[in-house]
Amino acid sequence: MKRIYLMGSLAMALSLSLFSCTDENSDPSGEDFKPMESDGKYVGEAVGNFSKEEWYPGGELGTTDNVASGCYEDETPAVTAQGLIDDFNAGEKFFERQFTSANSGFKGLGPASVRRSCLDCHPNYGHGRRMDSYTTSYGNGNGYLLAVYHPVDGANSNDGGYVAEVTGMPQTQATEPFKAPIDESQIKMQWHHVTAMESGLPMKFPDGEAYDLIYPEVTIPRSAFRTNPNPYDTGNKAVAVRVESTIGVMGTGLLDAITEEDLKAQYASTANYYKNVAKVADVSEYVNPKFWDASADNFAAGAWYPGTENTGVYADGGNGKPMVKRFTYALTRATLQDGPGANAIWNITNVTRPDRPKLYTTNAWAAAMAEDKEVIEKIKNDPTSPFWASTDDEISKRVNGLLQPGTNQFSNEWHNFEPEMSADHFYEFMVWHRGLAIPRARNLNDARVQQGKKVFMEIGCASCHRPSWKTGSDNYWTPNMIAGKKLPRYANQTIYPYSDMMQHKLYMVNDIHGSWCRTTPLWGRGLAAINGSGVERLHDCRARNEVEAIMWHAYSKNSHAYNSALKFYNLSKADRDAVVMFLRSI
Repeated sequence: MKRIYLMGSLAMALSLSLFSCTDENSDPSGEDFKPMESDGKYVGEAVGNFSKEEWYPGGELGTTDNVASGCYEDETPAVTAQGLIDDFNAGEKFFERQFTSANSGFKGLGPASVRRSCLDCHPNYGHGRRMDSYTTSYGNGNGYLLAVYHPVDGANSNDGGYVAEVTGMPQTQATEPFKAPIDESQIKMQWHHVTAMESGLPMKFPDGEAYDLIYPEVTIPRSAFRTNPNPYDTGNKAVAVRVESTIGVMGTGLLDAITEEDLKAQYASTANYYKNVAKVADVSEYVNPKFWDASADNFAAGAWYPGTENTGVYADGGNGKPMVKRFTYALTRATLQDGPGANAIWNITNVTRPDRPKLYTTNAWAAAMAEDKEVIEKIKNDPTSPFWASTDDEISKRVNGLLQPGTNQFSNEWHNFEPEMSADHFYEFMVWHRGLAIPRARNLNDARVQQGKKVFMEIGCASCHRPSWKTGSDNYWTPNMIAGKKLPRYANQTIYPYSDMMQHKLYMVNDIHGSWCRTTPLWGRGLAAINGSGVERLHDCRARNEVEAIMWHAYSKNSHAYNSALKFYNLSKADRDAVVMFLRSI
């Protein structure tokens, strides 16, 4: 594909908004809303209430001018300008490649995995699709990941810690002769319709137009777990499940270039509003105390990666400066180089590498496989298996030893395994991951889109979906195995992700595990349909369109975004449609 590039304040309100909206091919009025059709000479020029910079959400170095099918796959201008295009192209195959098992038992996929490739979860590089059942077969775009936990406050509450018997990203696939830790054929996924809003709002707008909200219920029976012990026999012996779907990977490297200082200012501004303006007694209800200490007006210990401010293990540019978590719904990762993709290329496919010289498994699964008679029999009948031995007891011993998540799986009494992904290949993967562009904005010259932006700002949506950030010098951190190697840099760029990079709570029925959820960036989402990725929104794809996503923010009066969503509810249909058009254009 030929790729063409163009170079080129947070207003706090009591009602925070957390839109994570959806994109379709036509606007809510039924007319075709065709992106790019009328942009023409206006691209790169100030139009209405849009500045010329807003055409380029990723700045000069991070935006692709391609807005056609496949644009999510484009490299940034920085990749080309900085001489990294060959590494970018080489790294792309690791995202798209289907990993398979080899005769050694550890080469490539497995022995247990979440998916066979990154592309399985991120169809065409975008958001996962809503599914009616939990199936991870290749090519279906199912981006769902399971959160399996012991609930504390009620049998199906969204609190409590993860069960220890399966991995944090639970695996439902395995390579022969093993069986997956969870038998996904027994996972039950049901979609329910909301019959009444907890907030009391009618399921119709004041002008009579109805809206419909759905949400998933997921259960896993005791018999589905192939672990010893079974999670139903540990903890409080109750097991609950939530699902989370993947977001798009385009433009992610730009978020890595936001400075810790600016993130701190965002937290401080939000906390200050609630503390001194809104006069909220308990600021921790609105700003996660795990990440922000309101009394000290500073980050809490949980905000720093890998966990404390004093370690300096993962430092900005190697200068000992700690980094603030900014990636994943739960804000578990601070840098893209050890963030979602860098972690996922290991634990989703279970492909080992020099800095992860171990399997992503659990002792409970290893023990179960070592006791499984069918597994032992298959190994016994295959003398080429690395687990083969002359007796059942010895086979069992080898299985248990080799499948455990030890500190170094490559050196043991039976085999000397080599890492399956080399440092050079990981480097190429990170050039690709950090080098993905965000598509330029569309239709900013359309009066309806300009009205949509005006309304979006007026009703308080930008309080959480902060429009713009300025990147810093982008002195990125790299793991030691690729230290000194050049990655795409995005210094001093004005970017428009529409996220405050913080967490908020919506209080939805069957809410996300842990309640807190990072504000999902909105940029580029209007091109989801044309790129063939999931158009659904919110953490579990429960919102099938933008209107549903917004109204989920009003499901409960406790929602941090309730007042903004209530204002949306009371808009005229023309203004509701305008907001949707705006969201599809940025």
